[in-house]
Amino acid sequence: MMGMSGMRFAFLCREKPEPTGRRIAVIGAGPAGLAATGYLVCQGHEVHVYDKLPEPGGLMLFGIPEFRIPIYRVREGCEELERAFNVKFFRGTKVCFGNPDDESGDEFVKRRVDFNELVENYDAVLIATGTWKCWMPDMEGAGLEGVLPALEYLFRIKSAKLGHMDWSEVTPVEGKKVLVVGAGHTAVDAAMESVLLGADRVYLSYRRTIREAPAGAYEIHLLMQRGVKWLERTMPVRIIGEKGRVRAVELVKTKLSEPDASGRRRPIPIEGSNFQIDVDYVIFAVGQSPTPPFAEDTGIAVDKKGRIVVDARHMTSREGVFAAGDVVLGPSKVGRAVKDGLYAAEAMHMWLMGR
Repeated sequence: MMGMSGMRFAFLCREKPEPTGRRIAVIGAGPAGLAATGYLVCQGHEVHVYDKLPEPGGLMLFGIPEFRIPIYRVREGCEELERAFNVKFFRGTKVCFGNPDDESGDEFVKRRVDFNELVENYDAVLIATGTWKCWMPDMEGAGLEGVLPALEYLFRIKSAKLGHMDWSEVTPVEGKKVLVVGAGHTAVDAAMESVLLGADRVYLSYRRTIREAPAGAYEIHLLMQRGVKWLERTMPVRIIGEKGRVRAVELVKTKLSEPDASGRRRPIPIEGSNFQIDVDYVIFAVGQSPTPPFAEDTGIAVDKKGRIVVDARHMTSREGVFAAGDVVLGPSKVGRAVKDGLYAAEAMHMWLMGR
């Protein structure tokens, strides 16, 4: 299925079907939102897509490096939706209710639309706004210049490559020493981009072993072949600054506990094992949080992790409002988000047609 790799999203029909007269708003033009849009237009529904970024694609374009998902494939799929199926994309438009915290990508917002007004003006709404808020640890030195969330770091690199941001606004790592914390795909991508941008030295710190690395041992070994220093069973405990910016980081070695009931082994700091390395930048890739389009109660339930709660039909606790992708699942891979968007779109279609 081509949509799984961000290539095309109107892959379920070859020609435009008869219109149903139903109008649907999709909030978020990432993999889940675009996959759902492709399905819905193939059922004859009119779809309008609202996204805060200057072009559709979400993290497929603005977060994931091109060596994973080629830019031209995402753009071709979105152009097909627009040209052949008359999908309306409202770019640079943030849908929200209340005053949410700042998120990556907000610098491109040109106008805001009230979430409740959108719900009232469409026959159905799909929320697919993803996870654009980065988690940053609370430790000494975390506020120093040179401490960055990985998503924001990658977002600026891709924005410059796409022509939406000047390279002067990208973190200048050429000739510098960079420490990336984490071992998921975001961490791996941040480390690889640092190498490609000419960093003098790149470290990757992970509190467990390579066997537990979420990105997989293969990805870690590829980085090591490119000269990245793998710091296994280590974790930062403080960031050391000089004149307001990063100069070094202090890490501690860890050991793994016995497996708990779920089989996971907890990292435990080893007393007296602290050590320092000189770095210019510390990039944290240790988690992202869902970013639903509301900061105040609007009748839609969320769980303790901020994920939107849906039923078996992908409908939220508000009638006619559905949700899919990472805003429901938490951070996931593109394929899973696409699949979730398709399931939600099918459920929306059945609900709209009264089946």
